[in-house]
Amino acid sequence: MTPMRFHAKRLFDGHAFLDDQVLTIVAGKITDIDQNTSKVDVTAKGLVVPGYIDLQVNGGGGALFNDSPSVDKLKIIMAAHARFGTTAMMPTLISDKIEVMQQAADAIAQAISTGVAGILGIHFEGPHLSIEKKGTHCADYIRGLSSAEWQVLSRQDIGQVIVTLAPETVSTDDIKRMVKLGIKVCLGHSNADYQTTQQAIDAGASGFTHLFNAMSPLQGREPGVVGAALLNNNTSCGLIVDGFHVDYASCKLAIQAKPRGKIFLVTDAMPPVGTTLTQFALYDRTVYVDNGKLTSTTGELAGSSLDMASAVKNTHQGLGIPLDEALRMGSLYPAQYLYQNQAVIRGELMPGKQADMVVLNDDLSVKETWISGRKI
Repeated sequence: MTPMRFHAKRLFDGHAFLDDQVLTIVAGKITDIDQNTSKVDVTAKGLVVPGYIDLQVNGGGGALFNDSPSVDKLKIIMAAHARFGTTAMMPTLISDKIEVMQQAADAIAQAISTGVAGILGIHFEGPHLSIEKKGTHCADYIRGLSSAEWQVLSRQDIGQVIVTLAPETVSTDDIKRMVKLGIKVCLGHSNADYQTTQQAIDAGASGFTHLFNAMSPLQGREPGVVGAALLNNNTSCGLIVDGFHVDYASCKLAIQAKPRGKIFLVTDAMPPVGTTLTQFALYDRTVYVDNGKLTSTTGELAGSSLDMASAVKNTHQGLGIPLDEALRMGSLYPAQYLYQNQAVIRGELMPGKQADMVVLNDDLSVKETWISGRKI
């Protein structure tokens, strides 16, 4: 295969900012980096950064993954988010019927087997959640684990799997079983106390879904799920930095409390991303879009219209986080969480890594998105 030489006038490789770097790309991977700019195929004039990785994506481009999951729907969602720098994602299915879970798994398996760019696996957000902290999830679908769910979770053809669950509704033995299957167990939509949360962590739960949202809060005499999330140095937390889900001061507190690398950005995105939609259907309700805020007719926040480029920009400009760290929160850190103890081929632009790249304008908006060395 003919190598492509990609000249980045300005490059952030995941660790440092560099000038005039030429990436040699073969079969979608970076094989070499040098500074010989005399012979290049492409010159990128903006800031080239590692592609963003979003581990919680419900929809985009007008499509919701829960609505008749299919490969075509995955392509629509992926294309919508790629416009904003997302080069890899975990399509997320919120609590639904077992038949919908099975359809979603089938769609993911087909997408992976046919090489749909950017689909890493699937995130099952529910249905094993707390009724008290269900948020916009439908109470009718919240239930305990059954053999039918285990059949879906045990599949070996659906890539990486994340399961968000409430630890008060799932036994520690079942959490251990999930972890043994290679599933990343995240705690969320939970009203658990600190002790129950800690027991789930001891059983292998390694993450928290949309920190602060739909979880028992930190209080003086009961630390709750939030307290456990902030105190445990080995767990990671997804954070929605859109100004609606979490106050910026709370975002800063979480980033300050957790070790570096243990907070990553997520969107929790819904169908409006990449569209001009002002409302959409969710379950038996309507969700309205008001200046970027999504609110259900039943009163709750219902996901977001956030994209990863905006999440990174908000983190840098709104929270005052240095740009290099904000970029890592959108790329390297989610990759490290998803592939902990495995070879991480995304989130950095170095030899041996996948050529997933985003070219940014000065205002951090997306100029170009490249997946596996192909401009899309």
